[in-house]
Amino acid sequence: MLDFTLDKTDIEILMALQLDADISNLELADKISLSPSPCSRRVKLLEEAGFFRGKVTLLDPQAVGLPVNVFLQITLSRQKKEKLAVFENNISQFAEVMECYLMTGDFDYLIKVAVPDLMSYQVFLDKVTEMEGISLIKSSFSLKQICYKTELPLKHLNAV
Repeated sequence: MLDFTLDKTDIEILMALQLDADISNLELADKISLSPSPCSRRVKLLEEAGFFRGKVTLLDPQAVGLPVNVFLQITLSRQKKEKLAVFENNISQFAEVMECYLMTGDFDYLIKVAVPDLMSYQVFLDKVTEMEGISLIKSSFSLKQICYKTELPLKHLNAV
C-alpha cells in the first residue's frame, strides 16, 4: 500500500463503495457532494493506493443452496512454520472454506465452512482428516446467523 493520508472525502467514498460497489460515479459524486471528475480521480487514487481488494456480488447462501455453516477449530500436531504454510495452502484449496484464521489460544485455526447439508459436510470433513499434521478437529454448527457484515467500520479514521 502506498503512503496515503485519507481525508474526510476519501473516507466517505470508501464508506459509500462498501455499501454499493456498483454505484455509478455520478451517483457517488452526488452522494458525497463532489463533482464527477474529481470523484473519479479520488476513486482511482484509492484503488492505486491499495484500499480495494476487489469487487464482488454477495450471494444469499440460502438462495444458492448453502444453508449450513460450520465452524472448525483445528489444532496441528506441530506448529512449525513449514507445517503451518503447508496446512494453510491445503485448506485454502477447498471451495467450502469461506474463511480461515490462524489463532492464538487453545487451537491453531478457526475455519468457517459453507455446505448444503450434513452429508456434504461429512464428505468435506473426511478430506480434511486425511491431511497430515492435524491432531484435533472440533466442529460447531451454526443454528442461526445473527449478524453478517462486509462493511469495515471506518469511524476510527478520525476524519469522519
